[in-house]
Amino acid sequence: MGDWIDLHALWQVVLVGLICGAGLPALFAVGLRALSAQGSHRTLSMADGRAQTADAGTDRVYGGNPAGLAVAVACFAVILAAVGYGVYLIVAAG
Repeated sequence: MGDWIDLHALWQVVLVGLICGAGLPALFAVGLRALSAQGSHRTLSMADGRAQTADAGTDRVYGGNPAGLAVAVACFAVILAAVGYGVYLIVAAG
């Protein structure tokens, strides 16, 4: 079996496939979740006595949390670096 299948190369392909095929989309999802993390809220008092947050009803992506923004920027920077490296490998091979 060692003559037909190079197990070392097979594990390298599987590992890179898992990282790029599942890891980068998962990292993107973590970045989006961190970006939408809620920060401090101001509570508005409505006429009928109910409380409503100041951001309720808006379709904003950024939740107002500076730590979440920093994590999201780091996640997106890693993704952009991976995409840039992939483009570099394609251009350099051609």
